[in-house]
Amino acid sequence: MRDAVIVAAVRTPTGKGKPGGALSGVHPVELFAHSLRMLVERTGIDPALVDDVIGGSVDQVGEQAMNTTRYALLAAGFPESVPGTTVDRQCGSSQQALSFAAQGLIAGAYDVVIAGGIESMSRVPMWSNVPAGKDPFGPSVAARYPAGLVPQGISAELIAAKWGIGREAMDSFAARSHQLAAAATAEGRFAAQLAPVKAPDPTGALVDVASDQTIRGTTTVEALATLPPSFVDPGIAARYPQLDWSVTAGNSSPLSDGSSAVLLMTSEKAAQLGLTPLARVHTTTVVGDDPIYMLTGIIPATAKVLARAGLRLDDIDLYEVNEAFASVVLAWQAETGVPLEKVNVNGGAIAIGHPLGASGTRIATTLVHALHERGARYGLQLMCEAGGLANATVYERLG
Repeated sequence: MRDAVIVAAVRTPTGKGKPGGALSGVHPVELFAHSLRMLVERTGIDPALVDDVIGGSVDQVGEQAMNTTRYALLAAGFPESVPGTTVDRQCGSSQQALSFAAQGLIAGAYDVVIAGGIESMSRVPMWSNVPAGKDPFGPSVAARYPAGLVPQGISAELIAAKWGIGREAMDSFAARSHQLAAAATAEGRFAAQLAPVKAPDPTGALVDVASDQTIRGTTTVEALATLPPSFVDPGIAARYPQLDWSVTAGNSSPLSDGSSAVLLMTSEKAAQLGLTPLARVHTTTVVGDDPIYMLTGIIPATAKVLARAGLRLDDIDLYEVNEAFASVVLAWQAETGVPLEKVNVNGGAIAIGHPLGASGTRIATTLVHALHERGARYGLQLMCEAGGLANATVYERLG
């Protein structure tokens, strides 16, 4: 029976997603190419063997337009015969790319495939793909939701209100993320997954970017408590009087730059090439959910993927739940009862960053390496996504 195994997983450090950020001087194609190139360098694989490269990117416009994945693999020196495509499932784009890659391997469409992603939010800001004054939803969606859809920040506020998650709880979770990520960095737990990048500094000189720029190990709950709420809106307040406006820049993921990539193949092909699999892609799924609450899809996605996998919550050793907002992870935890000590054990996106299209395979990379560090068997990755979507993937450590 065919399977899908991960033999290598890398990511760039994360840069602040604004002008002057550590990676803001690197073109998105070059940034993605770096992760692809590192997969080849670390495994010694002949890139001509790659049947496809599936990349994720959210704002596919400007310097991230025209099928960035295809040009990234060319920039990485892959043969022209290697195809590439770019998908968009919002924040879960590269997690979906990994799912497509695994499905292709199991179905027999591929023997060797790369999944990855890119987002340079410093060079292609969020919503760049929606010109001012243009409606990306259309009249039928407006008719179905006559009160109007809301931005993700409002969804995060709605979740906090519905689950009774207060400001202190969110700030405490955010501080935990920074502290865990800082400890993981200091103890070298990210070393095996990181692919340092040479990037121009403000003077134009090339410098080594070797660690995540967005981690602040000295962050405290007290400091976070001084930050103002980010999404206060009088019109929304009138519509949803239950909101107490607790979501801030400190308990949300930061704008970020980064890329990541995962090399997958069948176990048979890995044996032929002399490569040792890190993990098996055990089960994947995707769900739709309420587009107003938007970010709660990870709750039904958890139930669905575990049912498909034939596993229980207690069978999962480590969870990686994307920290788009602290309220999202805390609501999921309240519903599932998963002990927090199993969740984002090396910090999450609030600290490490959330380069949208790259986050899916960034988190997969972090999780697979964490399974090996801890000798754990099963890991579950969950990603909330705009529009009321969520991806879920179970990995089984091998070796």
